[in-house]
Amino acid sequence: MKIIRTTEDLQAYRKTLANSVGFVPTMGALHAGHCALIEAAKTRHQHVVVSIFVNPMQFNEAKDLECYPRMEAEDQRLLETLGVSALFLPPVTALYPEGDHYAVDELLLSQDRCGAARPGHFRGVLTVVLKLLNLVQADAAYFGEKDYQQFELIQGMALALFLKTRIESVPTVREADGLAMSSRNRRLTKTQRRLAAKLYPCLLDSESDDAAHAALGLAGFSVDYVTSAKGRRFGAVRVGAAPDEIRLIDNVRIKS
Repeated sequence: MKIIRTTEDLQAYRKTLANSVGFVPTMGALHAGHCALIEAAKTRHQHVVVSIFVNPMQFNEAKDLECYPRMEAEDQRLLETLGVSALFLPPVTALYPEGDHYAVDELLLSQDRCGAARPGHFRGVLTVVLKLLNLVQADAAYFGEKDYQQFELIQGMALALFLKTRIESVPTVREADGLAMSSRNRRLTKTQRRLAAKLYPCLLDSESDDAAHAALGLAGFSVDYVTSAKGRRFGAVRVGAAPDEIRLIDNVRIKS
Protein backbone atom coordinates (compact mmCIF):
# COMPACT_ATOMS: atom_id res chain seq x y z
CA MET A 1 0.00 0.00 0.00
CA LYS A 2 1.39 3.35 -1.04
CA ILE A 3 1.32 6.12 1.58
CA ILE A 4 0.79 9.60 0.12
CA ARG A 5 0.86 12.84 2.10
CA THR A 6 0.93 15.67 -0.45
CA THR A 7 -1.56 16.68 -3.11
CA GLU A 8 1.23 16.78 -5.69
CA ASP A 9 2.22 13.19 -4.97
CA LEU A 10 -1.41 12.09 -5.07
CA GLN A 11 -1.96 13.68 -8.48
CA ALA A 12 1.25 12.13 -9.79
CA TYR A 13 0.22 8.70 -8.44
CA ARG A 14 -3.22 9.01 -10.01
CA LYS A 15 -1.65 9.46 -13.44
CA THR A 16 -0.04 6.01 -13.10
CA LEU A 17 -3.42 4.27 -12.68
CA ALA A 18 -4.79 3.26 -16.05
CA ASN A 19 -7.67 1.13 -14.80
CA SER A 20 -10.81 1.80 -12.78
CA VAL A 21 -10.36 3.60 -9.44
CA GLY A 22 -12.66 3.51 -6.41
CA PHE A 23 -12.33 6.04 -3.60
CA VAL A 24 -13.30 5.86 0.08
CA PRO A 25 -12.86 9.12 2.01
CA THR A 26 -12.73 8.71 5.80
CA MET A 27 -11.74 10.53 8.97
CA GLY A 28 -9.97 7.47 10.34
CA ALA A 29 -10.64 5.44 13.51
CA LEU A 30 -11.71 2.79 11.04
CA HIS A 31 -14.30 0.12 11.82
CA ALA A 32 -16.35 -2.54 10.04
CA GLY A 33 -18.50 0.11 8.38
CA HIS A 34 -15.44 1.53 6.64
CA CYS A 35 -14.36 -1.99 5.72
CA ALA A 36 -17.72 -2.52 3.99
CA LEU A 37 -17.14 0.60 1.89
CA ILE A 38 -13.68 -0.62 0.92
CA GLU A 39 -14.91 -4.10 0.07
CA ALA A 40 -17.67 -2.61 -2.10
CA ALA A 41 -15.06 -0.55 -3.93
CA LYS A 42 -12.74 -3.55 -4.33
CA THR A 43 -15.43 -5.61 -6.03
CA ARG A 44 -15.92 -2.95 -8.71
CA HIS A 45 -12.50 -1.39 -9.28
CA GLN A 46 -8.94 -2.46 -9.97
CA HIS A 47 -7.55 0.17 -7.60
CA VAL A 48 -8.92 1.54 -4.31
CA VAL A 49 -7.70 4.78 -2.77
CA VAL A 50 -8.61 5.61 0.84
CA SER A 51 -8.11 8.98 2.51
CA ILE A 52 -7.86 9.70 6.23
CA PHE A 53 -8.34 13.36 7.09
CA VAL A 54 -9.99 14.79 10.20
CA ASN A 55 -11.49 17.85 8.54
CA PRO A 56 -11.51 20.82 10.93
CA MET A 57 -13.91 22.79 8.73
CA GLN A 58 -16.84 20.46 9.44
CA PHE A 59 -16.61 20.63 13.23
CA ASN A 60 -18.76 23.37 14.70
CA GLU A 61 -17.59 22.55 18.23
CA ALA A 62 -13.87 22.78 19.10
CA LYS A 63 -14.21 20.10 21.80
CA ASP A 64 -15.64 17.61 19.29
CA LEU A 65 -12.66 18.15 16.97
CA GLU A 66 -10.22 17.82 19.85
CA CYS A 67 -11.79 14.56 21.07
CA TYR A 68 -12.26 12.91 17.69
CA PRO A 69 -10.37 9.57 17.81
CA ARG A 70 -7.13 9.39 15.85
CA MET A 71 -5.55 5.96 15.29
CA GLU A 72 -3.24 6.38 12.31
CA ALA A 73 -0.95 3.40 12.94
CA GLU A 74 -3.82 0.97 13.57
CA ASP A 75 -5.73 2.32 10.57
CA GLN A 76 -2.72 1.81 8.30
CA ARG A 77 -2.32 -1.80 9.42
CA LEU A 78 -6.00 -2.51 8.79
CA LEU A 79 -5.92 -0.95 5.33
CA GLU A 80 -2.88 -3.02 4.40
CA THR A 81 -4.73 -6.23 5.32
CA LEU A 82 -7.67 -5.09 3.17
CA GLY A 83 -5.47 -4.71 0.10
CA VAL A 84 -5.97 -0.98 -0.43
CA SER A 85 -3.86 0.42 -3.27
CA ALA A 86 -3.02 3.79 -1.70
CA LEU A 87 -3.69 5.78 1.46
CA PHE A 88 -3.83 9.57 1.30
CA LEU A 89 -2.86 11.12 4.66
CA PRO A 90 -2.64 14.88 4.13
CA PRO A 91 -1.96 17.53 6.78
CA VAL A 92 -4.47 20.37 7.08
CA THR A 93 -2.20 22.73 5.14
CA ALA A 94 -2.24 20.38 2.14
CA LEU A 95 -6.01 20.59 1.69
CA TYR A 96 -6.42 24.17 2.92
CA PRO A 97 -3.32 25.99 1.60
CA GLU A 98 -5.37 29.17 1.22
CA GLY A 99 -7.15 28.79 4.57
CA ASP A 100 -10.86 28.02 4.60
CA HIS A 101 -12.32 31.13 2.95
CA TYR A 102 -13.21 29.15 -0.21
CA ALA A 103 -16.20 26.96 0.52
CA VAL A 104 -19.07 25.02 -1.03
CA ASP A 105 -22.61 25.82 0.13
CA GLU A 106 -25.85 23.98 -0.54
CA LEU A 107 -28.91 26.09 0.21
CA LEU A 108 -31.79 23.62 0.61
CA LEU A 109 -31.22 20.10 1.96
CA SER A 110 -28.31 21.21 4.14
CA GLN A 111 -30.54 23.57 6.13
CA ASP A 112 -32.50 20.94 8.07
CA ARG A 113 -31.76 17.91 10.26
CA CYS A 114 -28.03 17.84 11.01
CA GLY A 115 -27.58 21.08 9.07
CA ALA A 116 -29.87 22.93 11.46
CA ALA A 117 -28.32 21.32 14.53
CA ARG A 118 -24.71 21.87 13.39
CA PRO A 119 -24.37 25.23 11.60
CA GLY A 120 -21.62 25.15 8.99
CA HIS A 121 -21.13 21.40 9.22
CA PHE A 122 -22.19 20.52 5.70
CA ARG A 123 -20.30 23.47 4.25
CA GLY A 124 -17.17 21.85 5.67
CA VAL A 125 -18.15 18.38 4.44
CA LEU A 126 -18.95 19.46 0.89
CA THR A 127 -15.86 21.64 0.64
CA VAL A 128 -13.40 18.93 1.65
CA VAL A 129 -15.15 16.21 -0.35
CA LEU A 130 -15.05 18.35 -3.49
CA LYS A 131 -11.32 18.88 -2.97
CA LEU A 132 -10.75 15.15 -2.50
CA LEU A 133 -12.88 14.15 -5.48
CA ASN A 134 -11.01 16.61 -7.69
CA LEU A 135 -7.67 15.24 -6.50
CA VAL A 136 -8.43 11.51 -6.75
CA GLN A 137 -10.50 11.65 -9.96
CA ALA A 138 -12.03 8.28 -9.11
CA ASP A 139 -14.65 6.50 -11.18
CA ALA A 140 -16.79 6.14 -8.04
CA ALA A 141 -16.65 7.18 -4.38
CA TYR A 142 -18.35 5.25 -1.57
CA PHE A 143 -20.27 6.59 1.45
CA GLY A 144 -22.19 4.86 4.24
CA GLU A 145 -25.95 5.22 4.61
CA LYS A 146 -25.69 5.96 8.34
CA ASP A 147 -24.83 9.51 7.28
CA TYR A 148 -27.63 9.52 4.73
CA GLN A 149 -28.12 13.28 4.59
CA GLN A 150 -24.41 13.62 3.90
CA PHE A 151 -24.64 11.04 1.11
CA GLU A 152 -27.58 12.86 -0.49
CA LEU A 153 -25.74 16.19 -0.37
CA ILE A 154 -22.53 14.79 -1.85
CA GLN A 155 -24.42 12.97 -4.58
CA GLY A 156 -26.34 16.15 -5.35
CA MET A 157 -23.14 18.20 -5.44
CA ALA A 158 -21.51 15.77 -7.86
CA LEU A 159 -24.49 16.01 -10.21
CA ALA A 160 -24.90 19.79 -9.90
CA LEU A 161 -21.20 20.50 -10.53
CA PHE A 162 -20.84 17.89 -13.31
CA LEU A 163 -18.17 15.87 -11.51
CA LYS A 164 -16.97 12.72 -13.25
CA THR A 165 -17.03 10.64 -10.05
CA ARG A 166 -20.15 8.56 -9.40
CA ILE A 167 -21.36 8.69 -5.77
CA GLU A 168 -22.40 5.30 -4.36
CA SER A 169 -23.96 4.38 -1.01
CA VAL A 170 -23.40 1.27 1.10
CA PRO A 171 -25.93 0.09 3.74
CA THR A 172 -25.27 0.86 7.40
CA VAL A 173 -23.20 -1.73 9.25
CA ARG A 174 -24.44 -2.38 12.79
CA GLU A 175 -23.22 -3.93 16.00
CA ALA A 176 -24.98 -7.09 17.22
CA ASP A 177 -27.36 -4.96 19.32
CA GLY A 178 -28.24 -2.72 16.38
CA LEU A 179 -26.06 0.31 17.13
CA ALA A 180 -24.82 1.82 13.88
CA MET A 181 -21.05 1.64 13.69
CA SER A 182 -19.36 5.01 14.10
CA SER A 183 -15.89 6.20 15.04
CA ARG A 184 -17.50 8.25 17.82
CA ASN A 185 -18.72 5.04 19.48
CA ARG A 186 -15.18 4.62 20.84
CA ARG A 187 -15.80 7.58 23.12
CA LEU A 188 -18.83 6.05 24.82
CA THR A 189 -18.56 4.86 28.42
CA LYS A 190 -20.05 1.46 29.23
CA THR A 191 -23.20 3.13 30.56
CA GLN A 192 -23.48 5.39 27.52
CA ARG A 193 -22.90 2.43 25.23
CA ARG A 194 -25.87 0.57 26.72
CA LEU A 195 -28.02 3.66 26.24
CA ALA A 196 -26.76 4.19 22.67
CA ALA A 197 -28.07 0.77 21.65
CA LYS A 198 -31.63 2.02 22.24
CA LEU A 199 -31.45 4.59 19.43
CA TYR A 200 -32.01 2.07 16.63
CA PRO A 201 -35.09 0.27 18.08
CA CYS A 202 -36.71 3.56 19.11
CA LEU A 203 -36.48 4.81 15.53
CA LEU A 204 -37.45 1.47 13.99
CA ASP A 205 -40.32 0.36 16.22
CA SER A 206 -42.15 3.63 16.91
CA GLU A 207 -45.37 4.26 15.01
CA SER A 208 -44.61 7.94 14.35
CA ASP A 209 -41.85 10.53 14.60
CA ASP A 210 -43.48 12.00 17.70
CA ALA A 211 -43.63 8.57 19.31
CA ALA A 212 -39.96 7.94 18.49
CA HIS A 213 -39.01 11.36 19.92
CA ALA A 214 -40.88 10.57 23.12
CA ALA A 215 -39.37 7.08 23.40
CA LEU A 216 -35.86 8.45 22.98
CA GLY A 217 -36.45 11.06 25.65
CA LEU A 218 -37.81 8.47 28.05
CA ALA A 219 -34.80 6.23 27.37
CA GLY A 220 -32.50 9.00 28.59
CA PHE A 221 -31.30 10.72 25.41
CA SER A 222 -31.20 14.43 24.75
CA VAL A 223 -32.99 14.53 21.38
CA ASP A 224 -31.88 16.88 18.61
CA TYR A 225 -34.52 15.77 16.13
CA VAL A 226 -36.63 12.92 14.78
CA THR A 227 -38.09 13.38 11.31
CA SER A 228 -39.07 11.31 8.31
CA ALA A 229 -38.46 11.86 4.59
CA LYS A 230 -38.34 9.67 1.48
CA GLY A 231 -39.27 6.48 3.33
CA ARG A 232 -36.68 6.90 6.09
CA ARG A 233 -36.88 8.04 9.70
CA PHE A 234 -33.91 10.10 10.82
CA GLY A 235 -32.82 10.74 14.38
CA ALA A 236 -30.04 12.55 16.19
CA VAL A 237 -29.44 12.36 19.92
CA ARG A 238 -26.83 13.29 22.49
CA VAL A 239 -25.49 11.34 25.45
CA GLY A 240 -23.36 12.62 28.28
CA ALA A 241 -22.97 16.19 29.47
CA ALA A 242 -21.25 19.16 27.85
CA PRO A 243 -18.46 19.65 27.05
CA ASP A 244 -17.96 15.89 26.71
CA GLU A 245 -21.35 14.95 25.27
CA ILE A 246 -21.39 12.64 22.25
CA ARG A 247 -23.77 13.07 19.35
CA LEU A 248 -25.18 9.98 17.62
CA ILE A 249 -27.20 9.79 14.41
CA ASP A 250 -29.05 6.99 12.65
CA ASN A 251 -31.80 6.39 10.12
CA VAL A 252 -34.07 3.47 9.32
CA ARG A 253 -36.39 2.54 6.49
CA ILE A 254 -40.07 2.89 7.31
CA LYS A 255 -43.28 2.23 5.42
CA SER A 256 -44.30 5.30 3.45
